[in-house]
Formats: sequence, structure tokens, C-alpha cells
Amino acid sequence: MKVILKDDVKSLGHMGDVVNVSDGYARNFLIPQKMAVEANTANIKEFEHHKKTISAKAAKIKDASKVTAEKLAAVIVTIKAKAGEEDKLFGSVTSMDIAQALAAEGFDIDKKKIQIDEPIKRVGEYAIQVKLHSDVAATVNVHVVPE
Repeated sequence: MKVILKDDVKSLGHMGDVVNVSDGYARNFLIPQKMAVEANTANIKEFEHHKKTISAKAAKIKDASKVTAEKLAAVIVTIKAKAGEEDKLFGSVTSMDIAQALAAEGFDIDKKKIQIDEPIKRVGEYAIQVKLHSDVAATVNVHVVPE
């Protein structure tokens, strides 16, 4: 079945692409989740009509993400955590902790956008990636200090 993607879908393509997927995947997942519509002539004409406004909105979102990325690069986030001997933390610092610290700095970042490669289990400085947009990522400096 051919569908028009309304959002970027990681394994299929970008918004506006016409892709061929299995009928079950389209009917049971993509269309109910409002990620795609069936690619018939009426939907194709309608999508072409709205494509310019959608691309303008997407460009604005991308530009806003770039501005936020520049601001995030200048921020140093300090997180206090309980630590034992040899600066080893009791537990770990999670993406939720970093998101809360960023919220205290004035940034509204979803914890799912924060990408931690390895668990933060020691006191120290870490460079953490924040994926703001499909094409825009920022690096946040996180300092973990003992309480």
C-alpha cells in the first residue's frame, strides 16, 4: 500500500515522502497514529497544496532548534548526587535528572531527547548529546558533584 508520510518516520522516510509499505503496517500503525495517509489522488493533491506551509513551519522549527542548540552549548549544568568512596555515586544520573536541571536553567527539553551513551555513575564532567531536531543536536556540559 502506498502512503504519504505526515511525519518523519525513522525507518521509512521524511515528511511528504510517498512510500510503499505493507497493508497491515499502514492500517494498523501508521494511519491510526496519524503518521501517514493513504496515497490516493485526492490526498496527493491536498498534500501538495499544504506542502509549502508545512515546509515553512518545519524550517521555523529547525531554526528555533538551532538557536536553542547554541544556547545549550553555553550552559553548564551542575547536578548534585550522593557519592561514596572514590567519587562513586549511589545510583546514577539519568536523562530525567538532566532534563530537570535544564528546566531549572530555563530550557524545556524532553528527557527522551537526551542521549546518554553510558550510565553516569561517577562524579565528574560529562558531555551529553541532546537531539533537538532530526538534523540538529547540541552538546550540554554536565558537572556531577557530590552532595
